Amino acid sequence: MTEANKKVLPIGEDDFRRIREDDGYYVDKTLMIKDFLDYKNRVSLITRPRRFGKTLNITMLRDFFDVEQQSRDIFDGLAIMETEYAEQINTVPVIHLSLKSCSGKTVEELEVGLAMVVADEYFKHINIFIESKKIDWESNQYYEFYQIYKAFRKLIETKEEEKKIDATTLERSLFVLVRTLELFYDKKPLLLIDEYDNPIIEAHQGNFRSEFTRVYATFLTSALKGNPHLGQALLTGIQRVAKESIFSKINNIAVYNVLDDQYATYFGLTENETSELLEYYDLELNDEMKSYYDGYNFAGIDIYNPWSVLSYARKKKLQSYWLYTSTNLLIHEVIAIADYEFYEDFEKLIKDGQVTVRANLAASFAELPETETLWGLFVNAGYLTVIDEDYEYDLLTVKIPNKEITKEFKKIVSGYTKLTNKRLQDMLMALRNGKMDEFLTIYQKLVLESTSFHDAKENAYHMLMLGMVTHLRELYDITSNIESGHGRSDLIMKSKDAKRSHIVIEFKQGESVEKLKHEALAQIEEQKYHAGLTGNVLCVGVAHHKKRCELVHKLITV
Repeated sequence: MTEANKKVLPIGEDDFRRIREDDGYYVDKTLMIKDFLDYKNRVSLITRPRRFGKTLNITMLRDFFDVEQQSRDIFDGLAIMETEYAEQINTVPVIHLSLKSCSGKTVEELEVGLAMVVADEYFKHINIFIESKKIDWESNQYYEFYQIYKAFRKLIETKEEEKKIDATTLERSLFVLVRTLELFYDKKPLLLIDEYDNPIIEAHQGNFRSEFTRVYATFLTSALKGNPHLGQALLTGIQRVAKESIFSKINNIAVYNVLDDQYATYFGLTENETSELLEYYDLELNDEMKSYYDGYNFAGIDIYNPWSVLSYARKKKLQSYWLYTSTNLLIHEVIAIADYEFYEDFEKLIKDGQVTVRANLAASFAELPETETLWGLFVNAGYLTVIDEDYEYDLLTVKIPNKEITKEFKKIVSGYTKLTNKRLQDMLMALRNGKMDEFLTIYQKLVLESTSFHDAKENAYHMLMLGMVTHLRELYDITSNIESGHGRSDLIMKSKDAKRSHIVIEFKQGESVEKLKHEALAQIEEQKYHAGLTGNVLCVGVAHHKKRCELVHKLITV
């Protein structure tokens, strides 16, 4: 098959109907419909990282169930049509809300953004109601729906800078829509809400989370909690928003995260699905490709990043494709205010590639800003994956999944050290090449501008360590504070290339930096920290006192 005759790669397209009608490449996930019906959960929440197929699956469910569609053609040949569930196609009224683009710089703007999303569903259904010619808008049954519709119509017609929605109208809107659809169709509707937590992240970043949550919690709770008109509901998002806030009154929600068996294969690509896709586009699933886009573990199943795999199939270049999202921004922001406990484990993660921590995957950092929820955010957002669980002590062992995510961690470390990526690269390049005067100049600026001798988490050594490990792991095996020679070395960088010098660094702290730097260098040789290395070794003694630092170095051959 020629390239021109192959199916279109649906990169950036997450609407099921459009992909099927445009003959796009589709990995069949339709048996999720069967599981959704079999589990019989009244309200479900599935949490997964961005760009792992949440929106595509939500629209797939919408197009299958929606009574107002004719969908047999777009489901033809797919797995769900070979089951007894095929007869349920286009039999249920559906409400579909996508909140992924819901935004606002103030609580009023965010409430308007939410109202505009709900308004689209009101406008869609009122046209259907009008065409039926059986509605009495003044009747008690439809009166409230019509009043909310008029409020939304007024909102649409108002000038942008003057838009505002009454809180009570917004809070009632979703419940009334559900109730009205059951009344009209004589069947309880399906409610689908995609990226339900995005408004909370927006509110958190705008510093008005508590104020917005009061309205948003009522908006969701009225529709999801004890609503006799609701059939089933499915929400997707990055994390579960804390039970103590939005879901405090919703005790009927079933949450499925990356540790759960249910739905595990429906988000992301399995190894077989990835192999078939690459083969179709004349590519091979080899170790190099796996090192970039594999590494996720969803309930023991090997999962690939679908966005990156599709992008690689199109460009045929191994590079980072995982795009910047609001969740990535949240991680970069909150890591700057994390506590010392987090930084200790974070440094272990960067150094070793994995770490064992307490991680709360069942609550949102935006709602509960604690160390455990921050680790949970890393896992839920796709920065880390779980490789082991200790249920007795509530511990998870997590690791960086692949090279693509390692590059994201480099950006985090650059922000953590308050160095630009270029400046950090320049410093490490100078170290690699033995240009120690150049290295010291940049390092002194790092210490002067970025560290506080009152705050251990911003220790200059730790920042240097993080920068070197994340940026130089491919060139060196880096270890710290381990037995070497006759003592414990601060930092050893064993070159993977025999032509390049190994590096050993010892740190001292105290007022006499000139004296201490020489003592640090002497300690390397006296304690034989270079034991086990062969070839050239760059020995570096570094001394700190508050915001002063000096170093001395020596190149030896062992």
